[in-house]
Amino acid sequence: MSTVYDLVLSGGRVIDPESGLDSVRHVGISGGAVREVGERPLSGTTTVDVTGLVVCPGFVDLHSHSQDVPGGRLQALDGVTTALELEAGAFPVEHAYRRAAAEGRPINYGFSTSWAAARMHVLAGAPAVADLDELLVHVADPRWQAAATPGDVDRILGLLESDLAAGALGIGVLVGYAPGTDPAEYLAVAALAARHGVPTYTHARDLVEMDPHVPVDGAEEIVRAAGETGAHMHYCHLNSTSGRHVDRVLALVERVRREGSTVTTEAYPYGAGMTGIGAAFLAPELLGRRGLTPTSIGHLALGRRIADADELRRVRAEDPGALAFVHQADEADPVAFGVVQRALAFSDAAVASDAIAPQWPAGPRDALRWPLPPQVATHPRTAGTFGRTLRMLVRELGLLSLPEAVRRCTLVPARIVENAAPAMRRKGRLQPGCDADVTVFDPATVTDRSTYTDTTRPSAGIRHVLVGGRFVVRDGALDAGALPGRPVRGG
Repeated sequence: MSTVYDLVLSGGRVIDPESGLDSVRHVGISGGAVREVGERPLSGTTTVDVTGLVVCPGFVDLHSHSQDVPGGRLQALDGVTTALELEAGAFPVEHAYRRAAAEGRPINYGFSTSWAAARMHVLAGAPAVADLDELLVHVADPRWQAAATPGDVDRILGLLESDLAAGALGIGVLVGYAPGTDPAEYLAVAALAARHGVPTYTHARDLVEMDPHVPVDGAEEIVRAAGETGAHMHYCHLNSTSGRHVDRVLALVERVRREGSTVTTEAYPYGAGMTGIGAAFLAPELLGRRGLTPTSIGHLALGRRIADADELRRVRAEDPGALAFVHQADEADPVAFGVVQRALAFSDAAVASDAIAPQWPAGPRDALRWPLPPQVATHPRTAGTFGRTLRMLVRELGLLSLPEAVRRCTLVPARIVENAAPAMRRKGRLQPGCDADVTVFDPATVTDRSTYTDTTRPSAGIRHVLVGGRFVVRDGALDAGALPGRPVRGG
């Protein structure tokens, strides 16, 4: 007798980046897992005809600050099934996992421990609440940005180690936000990660081309730590921290890889970043290092760009945690935007969104409301990173083949985390025994639709998204009642 599966996805172009499968197949799913990928039709309690569509592992986002229900929904509509907060992290990490489990999530979630939040707690008395908004409130506090005493470094390392024991997926290191940190402390953090066999996820310091007085070149610091400690060093959003010096940075990473160091990279397909406006590197007198001016900064809540240096100083002082666009590379300029394209096309670079949780204006916040109210805003990468990658890098520019782009969105990020979290070995693949986290899209029409003025518009062409075998998106529509996301924890 033939097996009857809970669900069969019938007749799609199945791409499994690990085995290299790229052919028409039928996928049988039961009990939250892929059970069969067969050439012959399968029997299912529910059968969905996906002829002409791509069936692949769900997209894995290593760099998502959008750790709430509204953000998870936008990311699901962009094909994401697992979104991890690894660059900023969360401290204490157990608080973040407990909150997500209590509220429910549409997609899988996980956290590194946060060096920045632990450092703020030790050096500036910031509360330990595992909340990114709270971290941004303290981002401009000079007490946490400076060098620490040996005793305080030991306290910070002890807090991080406790979080690793509690299941953190590594250590997120926002050293670019604390430029006065002693490079020896960064090496100590990397050594701690190496002892525990987990990655660090770094927002780099300034490059020496940007700041000749920086204690250590940001790119050299990351690769040196990999060589000296043996740690897996993950270089976050290399496109935005390298700017026009991206070729030098990529060449450096390539060289140390050949020498045996483990350094991985990621990038997102946008010319603008977003962060708290009080970040140290956005001080008016420092913008020129990046080729920026005050008008390069767009205040999200104000809905416009900053007029001049005086206004920038004022808004930084009034609300340093307010979110702001940082327009670094003109997306209409092929030369300027080539920086982003080269970072994305670099060997084994993961696609990662740097998503920002949707922001409500002042007043009541209904986290379960769908569709989102028109006044809710974020960075368009929250809703569009993966659709934009498939449209731009595959269909329009031909920088990546479709199977390679799928690999960058699935297997590559899963492998970056899997030594810290064995559960990731069942994600990023589409094989019997793997988690039924599956994305189905139309390769001819998949695209982003979010823009800098319409920031929460969902992507198009993402037809079905399953998390643990449950439809979160079906026929292009979100199931607002679906909260099947599960934690990804270290261990």
